[in-house]
Amino acid sequence: MAQLDVLAFPDPRLRRRAEPVRVFDAELARLVDDLLETLHATRAIGLAATQVDVHRQVLVIDLSGGAAPPEVFVNPRIVARHRYGMVEESCLSLPGLVDSVQRPIALRVRYADRAGREHERELDGMLAVCLQHEIDHLQGTLFLDRLPFFRRLRARRRLRAALQGRELALGSRTPAGAGRGTHPAVGVPQQPFQSAEVSR
Repeated sequence: MAQLDVLAFPDPRLRRRAEPVRVFDAELARLVDDLLETLHATRAIGLAATQVDVHRQVLVIDLSGGAAPPEVFVNPRIVARHRYGMVEESCLSLPGLVDSVQRPIALRVRYADRAGREHERELDGMLAVCLQHEIDHLQGTLFLDRLPFFRRLRARRRLRAALQGRELALGSRTPAGAGRGTHPAVGVPQQPFQSAEVSR
């Protein structure tokens, strides 16, 4: 297993749509293991392959902090959504940004596991919200994009200012997003999703 670099805003590779997984082989197994290693090293609860510059429809979730087996979703598809609420989100690829987003808090999903077995499940609460957040990454979408217009503008300014501050601290003269290297994500809460206000 290996810990992978996490792409950070505004890297254009975060906007690339992931391709479906066709072959469930040793390469996929290594990717899943590397995603889990990176997830636990960064103390996040969810990570999509897009965030580590691998554009395949694979994501991992661990809400237990390692106390229970992590969840692996390959080619996930949401087939039904129920009940909407406001949830507070943050993201490894948007370091330092925390904001509230309206999302369904219950859903039905179809997906394959790492061995290629098909599943269909009902999810709710934090697992449902986290899954949607990571599926957005696979589609090239950030939770920033789901904010209302003026909050989105303010959030973009905060992110760009934070990025410039990190570059000055590191003595970097490289334009943001250039090359393969990325700055490590910092300041990410261990539990990025907190239920706020729920509506039916």
